[in-house]
Amino acid sequence: MRNSKAAIEKRREHILKIIEYRTNVTVEELAEQLKTSPITIRRDFDYFEGKDLIERHRGGASLNKINFTTNIFSSSLTLNKHAIAKAAARFVEDGDTIFINTSSTALLMLEYITAKQVTIVTNNGKAIFCESKDNLFVVLTGGELRMPKESLVGDFAINNLNRVKAAKSFLGCSGISAEGGFTTAVLQEVAINEIMLKNTVGMKFVLADKNKVGKVHSFLSGSISQLDYLITDVFASEVEVKSLRSNGLKVIQVPID
Repeated sequence: MRNSKAAIEKRREHILKIIEYRTNVTVEELAEQLKTSPITIRRDFDYFEGKDLIERHRGGASLNKINFTTNIFSSSLTLNKHAIAKAAARFVEDGDTIFINTSSTALLMLEYITAKQVTIVTNNGKAIFCESKDNLFVVLTGGELRMPKESLVGDFAINNLNRVKAAKSFLGCSGISAEGGFTTAVLQEVAINEIMLKNTVGMKFVLADKNKVGKVHSFLSGSISQLDYLITDVFASEVEVKSLRSNGLKVIQVPID
């Protein structure tokens, strides 16, 4: 149904992604792109404004970056990401050093890690907005700040990562498939992902919601054989999950609360 809860949430999630990667957007642009009415977009803006995720301006809106980063932890649009992050956090043990890349899902793990004395090495600039916790030590790689994802990339980040060995890595992606491997849409992130995989002495996890399973993007970060686990939701493609498992990848599918 066009007005079902699932359809509304899917549209709103799409709108948030567009706003996140654009300086600002107009009502008319979104209405045309999403094939819906300006009134519908304005209602969606009302919803986002109520959650302090956007800042309204005449005819459009822009992202409220600080509140978006904070409120993404409780947004109903990201329940699947929460479930994946919570499941991943259970694999973190006392004293671990772990890698997290620019993935918003992997960054959510900081909310759920209960192990003590955990060091998180990440090139995700949004980590600075996360709530400080006594059991976690966050280390940024440094490097060139790439907008709008606020990722840290380049030689400086690579050189620093080459000095670290992690017990586990938790990496997000743009797509993962048995045929295409572990891929990203951002060329500059490939080298970061490759080094994190290479310098992980223990288990290597990819965290990906249903929208990324079975997808292939432009740049290869690693093969399925380099990974140990995929953590995804129960709505991921059954055919693709079966294919990934037949290629030796352990797939954990988590229910959505």
